[in-house]
Amino acid sequence: MKISRLPDRLDRMPMLKILVFFAAGIALADRYELPLWFLAGAFVVTGVLALSLRSSAATAAMILTAGFAAAQFRAPRATVPRGVHTVYEVTVEGFPADRGRYAVADASVAAWRDPADGRWHASDARIRLYADSLAGLHAGERIRCRGAVRPFRGGAESYRRLMARRGFAGTLWLSERTLIERLPGRSSALHLHAVERMQRIGMRDDAGAVCRAMVTGDRSGITQELRTVYSRSGLSHLLAVSGLHTGIVFALVNLMLWWLPLLHRGHLVRNLLATVCIWLFVAAAGFSPSAVRAAVMCTMLQFALASASEYVALNALAAAGFGMLLWNPAWLGDISFQLSFIAVAAILAWGVPLCRLLHTRRRALNLLTDALVISLVAGIATAPLVSHTFGTVPLAGLLVNPVAILVGSIVVLGGTVWMILPVNWLAPAFDAVLSGTAGLLNTLARAAAALPGGYAEYTLGGGATAGIYLFFLLTTLAAWSFEPKKSVHLPA
Repeated sequence: MKISRLPDRLDRMPMLKILVFFAAGIALADRYELPLWFLAGAFVVTGVLALSLRSSAATAAMILTAGFAAAQFRAPRATVPRGVHTVYEVTVEGFPADRGRYAVADASVAAWRDPADGRWHASDARIRLYADSLAGLHAGERIRCRGAVRPFRGGAESYRRLMARRGFAGTLWLSERTLIERLPGRSSALHLHAVERMQRIGMRDDAGAVCRAMVTGDRSGITQELRTVYSRSGLSHLLAVSGLHTGIVFALVNLMLWWLPLLHRGHLVRNLLATVCIWLFVAAAGFSPSAVRAAVMCTMLQFALASASEYVALNALAAAGFGMLLWNPAWLGDISFQLSFIAVAAILAWGVPLCRLLHTRRRALNLLTDALVISLVAGIATAPLVSHTFGTVPLAGLLVNPVAILVGSIVVLGGTVWMILPVNWLAPAFDAVLSGTAGLLNTLARAAAALPGGYAEYTLGGGATAGIYLFFLLTTLAAWSFEPKKSVHLPA
């Protein structure tokens, strides 16, 4: 069946329309505040009108109201005093990043003591914990210390608002003098076990740091110099476990389980095992927003393969976005969430059709063309947001991304196999392969960053950024209106 009209195509993506209005409600809640009783009443009224009148406008208003209420209800509240010197009990989240003279890590405040009466108060606030080299920080440990939580200072206002959306109350400085005691830590999470497993290979310096960042999401070993190099080269997306990494694991798992459909009910077993493996990888990587989004999409695709149902990638992307924002509305303001969604949406809307248009009878040439097209589409789509947020435009990244993604895939595949299989005796072989590929990736990033004109320092204004993406949206809708496309049914 050919889809030639825009309404018909949009009807095949109901979650996309739901996501748009739900996200609009969250965005409005960031600027305005309404009583919850009013929002509840508005939701009931619009819901009744939507059901009784079958009104699209009432349905849109109901979803927008739901987004507004979810954002306001789940808005982070400061549960620790700021600027008050007292005693805190905190838990270090993840692995601290070494900054030379000090270390920095995210931490959660379990309780704080009221200096007025000495009573302890429970808290669920998060803080950015800074510790000097003498104090030391360890992943997952609990610390009781003295100090004062201070508001974030310096940097752009957008950064402070982003940290507030993520539930961060402020910063806390830890020194050997303010440290009271170290309490028994909680049981290690899967993420910690994954990082420890990667450390057993024995990789050192920048290659090991990059490998751990790409496979487990542990960026504690990434130096400021290396961070700057990857940012200027346009390859910084490789240092965070994202949809790219999750997609590689998805393909690997399905390849390893190709034989299961030969058995009775093998299709069901394969899809269940593949789904479990994907989510275990995301858990091992620390549940980054982009990886969660990709895992949701891969899960939907996996069950589409099992049921032979029609799979609309953009609808799956929207469903993933809606589920994530329903769980945590603050993710809408997260730059990693925004970049990953824009990149994937651009690839699905423009990259895939262009790849089909440019396909030839030569498979090797098609692979090269696909890599280049997808890289260019994702780079162009995210460039305005990168310029607006970070003040740079990585021009060289548009050219080196295809090669970098190929090399990075080897790192992710090798690291994933090492984490899954009990092959400690093969550690030297994994060390050689992963060190070599990660080192090659670092060399490529440094070469791209050093190119004359490889990046441009330019900050795009908020209005101009919104205007560019509005133009992209209108162009996409126009293309959908005039370009027929076939429905794709995936085999069981």
